[in-house]
Amino acid sequence: MRILHTSDWHVGKVLKGQSRANDHIAALKAIVDVAEAEQPDLVIVAGDLYDSASPPADATKIVTRGLSALRKTGADVVVIGGNHDNGQALDALRPWAEAAGITIRGALTRPEELLLAGSTKGGEQWRLAALPFVSQRYAVRAAEMFDLSAAESAQSYAHQIGGLLATLAQGFGRDTVNLITGHLTVIGATMGGGEREAHTIMGYAVPASVFPSSAHYVALGHLHRAQAVNGPCPIRYSGSPLPIDFGEEENFSAVAVVDVTTGTAARVREVSLPVATPLRTVRGTLAQLATLDTGDAWLRVYVSEQPRAGLREEVQELLPRALEVRIDPKLLPDSAAAGRAAARAGRSAGELFSDYLGQKGHADEATVRLFHRLHDEVQEARN
Repeated sequence: MRILHTSDWHVGKVLKGQSRANDHIAALKAIVDVAEAEQPDLVIVAGDLYDSASPPADATKIVTRGLSALRKTGADVVVIGGNHDNGQALDALRPWAEAAGITIRGALTRPEELLLAGSTKGGEQWRLAALPFVSQRYAVRAAEMFDLSAAESAQSYAHQIGGLLATLAQGFGRDTVNLITGHLTVIGATMGGGEREAHTIMGYAVPASVFPSSAHYVALGHLHRAQAVNGPCPIRYSGSPLPIDFGEEENFSAVAVVDVTTGTAARVREVSLPVATPLRTVRGTLAQLATLDTGDAWLRVYVSEQPRAGLREEVQELLPRALEVRIDPKLLPDSAAAGRAAARAGRSAGELFSDYLGQKGHADEATVRLFHRLHDEVQEARN
């Protein structure tokens, strides 16, 4: 059978006040074009269809039209919720989706709901364990729904995810193509630059060993860089179909096309996607910036000039598509950028939240204290 694997659309993204709607429409059209050319039996969208849990109406229109167009190519379409999505809101679309022949699993539910089955036009049978994003807070509820033991439910997040996947994999057959899709961070994979940090580090990373060797292919979402991950079975992130923010401007935009049978290993091809409006970072003095031809790209500009009133306006007059203008960190000896460049792995949730407030210009000790109190309450409830 043939699978088209995509994820992390982030429809509804606004970059420094600039809507990306036209870019998303172009990206989804490109994915549909690939589906029409490749004629997959199954399309998997591995989470983060939206950029926020409360997407605007036009974002929902873009997503539903994109899913409908993929279904019209003749493929089965399966969608799971990601950490940016509102899982319950996605599940509210299930009546529409089922009428259109699209399967949505937005939030965690019982195992029998998450193990999907189907067959290709040629009669090849497949099973798909569809695991939406599971937060640490709801991992305990997941353990209850999956009837895990008290000892199993008290394990770490990684152990709990492994337990959920092992339960789902019990439904795999010897004569079926066995697939998994999830929205997870796997240890050893490379972040793409635009992921939500609190859901990629701390206790959220899982080892590749959580995936059973009985799986023929694991289609992941969450990390925005297309990449394979070493593990007991073929594991892959499709990456985002367009750069989400300036940290991803060098990412390769693609979908994965996978050919697999019950008796052969998965063969994966990356099919590149055009990016309607690229993102680009430029640096220089005003004189140097004035010589640049940046085309239609949205720009992040690092100005090699000392700070002064009106400098931002001068830059934007030279480069009208500059969405972000900053002084080059090299000219700021005590730049906050140096601190943000420090390794974040292993830092507490409170430290990350405090840094986030500072970066947004909203540093406030009372808010940080409230965050700590709420975080402690959640941890106590979890324990």
